[in-house]
Amino acid sequence: MQNPPPTQSYLVQTDAVRERFGRLKQRDVILEVRRLGKRFVTRGGEVVALKGIDFKAYRREFVCIIGPSGCGKSTLIRILAGLETQTEGEVLLDGQSVTGPGRDRGMVFQGYTLFPWLTVKQNVMFGRRMNGAGRWEAERDALQWLDLVGLTKFANAYPYQLSGGMNQRVAIARALANQPRILLMDEPFGALDAQTRAKMQSYLLEIWKNVDITIVFITHDLDEAIFLADRILVLKAHPGEVQELIEVPVPRPRSLAQSSSPEFRATRARLDELIHPPTAASEEDISLPPIIRMTDVNDNVE
Repeated sequence: MQNPPPTQSYLVQTDAVRERFGRLKQRDVILEVRRLGKRFVTRGGEVVALKGIDFKAYRREFVCIIGPSGCGKSTLIRILAGLETQTEGEVLLDGQSVTGPGRDRGMVFQGYTLFPWLTVKQNVMFGRRMNGAGRWEAERDALQWLDLVGLTKFANAYPYQLSGGMNQRVAIARALANQPRILLMDEPFGALDAQTRAKMQSYLLEIWKNVDITIVFITHDLDEAIFLADRILVLKAHPGEVQELIEVPVPRPRSLAQSSSPEFRATRARLDELIHPPTAASEEDISLPPIIRMTDVNDNVE
């Protein structure tokens, strides 16, 4: 069954938007995913998690990946990081096949994954030290990255002394300290409250603006994807396949005020259409379980 075409409101793009994406596609291709597939063998048989994934990411591009629960988003980004192996297809980074983890990729997870026994500065130094840098060089670089994420004065603090948003900024600095070609982020702000999440989105865009890095960002939040991304890769579930690759027409620099703009609303409507198709309710069992009444029958709340 073919996917419906994008809505007409989304197809209308300005000359400035077309020019922006024309310039983007003239840059070098950093990441190329070709016919990627992943199957898992379970007691119940074989499960196809990903099927025929094809896309490219260009130098200094910000790509978001979204899709319904169970579409394989996290499996995909773990394959890109070299933490899992695909069963079909290939992943190329700068034209070289990805066969395992490497310092050319930085990874940020939803959990902070910081070493609690190390200070903030030592956490950021860790990757540089593991890759052979001397203590002085690693410390110098760590302080530069902490300055970039606005945490210099917390260099000697421990993770338990910081807020969730601050810990994620440390995790981003640690991932960037090895100067990777690409930063992979698996729902990094999913555990944060709404106010902190909005701040972290702005922090990330500011960091991205000042660093030569390509970002691939997994999220389930449609507004977050539109706010951050140049392009949004939409996956469908069971198995995870590319449903659509959307060029976000919202101009940069981005601000929260743009959430009411025609470009933002049209993109949001298209994503809603893809992620929550009208037929979804009829295809799934959404019947409620039996309700046990535990109050007086005359004590109504309606």
